[in-house]
Amino acid sequence: MYIKQISALQPGERLAKPIYTASGRILINARVELTAMMIRRLASLGIQRVYVSDPRTDDIVFEDSVSNETKIRATQMVSETFSDMLEARRWNRSISLAKLGMRFRGVFEDILFDLQGTKELLLQLTGIYTADKYLYTHSVNVGIYSAALGIALGLDRSQLLELGIGAMLHDIGMILLDSELLEKERRLTKEELEEIKQHTILGYEFLRQQTDIPLLSAHCSLQHHERIDGSGYPRGLRDKEIHTYGKIIGITDTYTALIAKRPYRNGYLPHEAMDILYGSLGKYDASMLQTFRNHIVLFPIGTIVSLSTGETGVVVDVNAKYPDRPIIRILKNGNGEDISSYEIDMSSHLSILISKCESAL
Repeated sequence: MYIKQISALQPGERLAKPIYTASGRILINARVELTAMMIRRLASLGIQRVYVSDPRTDDIVFEDSVSNETKIRATQMVSETFSDMLEARRWNRSISLAKLGMRFRGVFEDILFDLQGTKELLLQLTGIYTADKYLYTHSVNVGIYSAALGIALGLDRSQLLELGIGAMLHDIGMILLDSELLEKERRLTKEELEEIKQHTILGYEFLRQQTDIPLLSAHCSLQHHERIDGSGYPRGLRDKEIHTYGKIIGITDTYTALIAKRPYRNGYLPHEAMDILYGSLGKYDASMLQTFRNHIVLFPIGTIVSLSTGETGVVVDVNAKYPDRPIIRILKNGNGEDISSYEIDMSSHLSILISKCESAL
């Protein structure tokens, strides 16, 4: 299987992995043959890339860093929590979320269990979700990426649980904003952006009132948009004034937002998102950012790439020590002609570079 852009899909192709709704329900299962109508529907739902079946690559098998079952449980937990809050606001009822911390602690322990069994802690999330309810899947992915970075930085279990609860609930203040703001499918105006910034304070005030939410978890909501150069919000904190958790989620929140498709732009590929983060290095802790880069699969398995040799192939494996130099199965020569496939390990061929990622073979 390999990853193909929706825009390049053709009727008759088969999915190699299921596509899910934000609530974790299977929208289209693996091995289903796609029709033109289905492809148009996927595009309208914000799907940007899918895994397709191909005899040349169907032997490529890999496991997600976090199981799909765990991601679905986590997404459902976020969905139910945020939906309950929205319902309470709609009917002007007080928001009561009993045992909020205990429930999120339980689902985050599942995430930790999956991650701690991941070889070399190289993180790749391959689930394909529709773009509906972006806030739910975003919250879960920030939790997963934050957990991976926290483990890599050597946080102990107690700290990881504080970080994880805070990361999964870092955007809970969004639910306390005017609902019309959350539904806008365009870039926000300057005034709307200023209003959005209040979600950090609203989220912190809400979480610190929950009896089983650690105070430092609540601070994740308050500080995840602070930047070490003082350019962040809501308080313009600098470097050592920002808690470690705030610095971690500042990185993972930005990265997760960059790789996601939004109504006004396509999602960036992992290596592109990382380049953008490094382009703003003064805003993030350099040591943390380097650690994060070392534990992210920059070219996910299944990605179609063109090499500096002119050849085209598919990423079939990653190198833990060199995340930007994967193992490639070459399928086309420099003239774009199909050839008998062979593999090259880019960590052993330093003169060969990935020139770009392709939408289709």
